[in-house]
Amino acid sequence: MSQLIKHNTIVADDWTRVIPPTLGDEVVRKQAGKIVLFKLHGEETFSQAQIDATDIPATGKIILPLPVWIARKATLGTRMAAGEIGILVATHEPIEHLTEAFPDLNVLPLIAVFVERFADGRNFTIGNWIRTRYHFKNELRAVGDVLRDQLFFLKRSGYDSYLIRADRNAQEAIASLNDFKQPYQGATDDVPVWRRLNRSQL
Repeated sequence: MSQLIKHNTIVADDWTRVIPPTLGDEVVRKQAGKIVLFKLHGEETFSQAQIDATDIPATGKIILPLPVWIARKATLGTRMAAGEIGILVATHEPIEHLTEAFPDLNVLPLIAVFVERFADGRNFTIGNWIRTRYHFKNELRAVGDVLRDQLFFLKRSGYDSYLIRADRNAQEAIASLNDFKQPYQGATDDVPVWRRLNRSQL
């Protein structure tokens, strides 16, 4: 069963996510003497060996990690022009790398933001920036460590599709998109409550 939520319903996923292989070259990363379980801002996502070994399907819609696209773009121009390529950016990757590769983000039919392990709010910030700073109008998808409690806030940050973690129930997660009726803060999906409500009529 699909784990993809879009337009408040579970839908079939017609995109294939391309994942570089693990080649046993992972190192234990530490900060202040503690093991870091997620990548730090600006840290390399994949080694060159992983990028070189990545198998890209010959047909169909594919979501490529940004470093793989940068390395292979010379051979993928036709598929990009056909709207068959979406780009995945991880939360630790500087958003400038994405905007340098695509000065107009709207050439992409889909941008996926990958959360390796949810530990902070970078996924919300990146979604907001992609919508408000860079005016992206196409599908913005949350993937990776995507949980029920995040969906309402991801929606407010500009996301419109959510690939729920495989070990969670996507049907139950849909309800969280409507957890709150009158959020106080403004966001990409609405203005602040004081601009929505006329207090004299309450």
